[in-house]
Amino acid sequence: MEPEFVIQLAKDAIWISILMSGPMLAVGMVVGLLVSLFQTTTQIQEQTLTFLPKVVAILMTAIWLGPGMIEKMNEYTKGLLGQLHKLIN
Repeated sequence: MEPEFVIQLAKDAIWISILMSGPMLAVGMVVGLLVSLFQTTTQIQEQTLTFLPKVVAILMTAIWLGPGMIEKMNEYTKGLLGQLHKLIN
């Protein structure tokens, strides 16, 4: 097993992790910022107010982008299993 092959596997794993988690993290961050701006302008300082909008937004993002994410994970897994013989040698 060549070091370049292992490095490429690690790069692919990191990249697929970013692709899977990035959209939901970005949506959570944007919704959190918008709720914080709303709280600041209205002077409402309720900490639990930020939780529900973020959860709903992240859930909607997961539902909307879920099929594409599953397809990407399937492609990655098929590629990984297709290269399994290189890991054994």
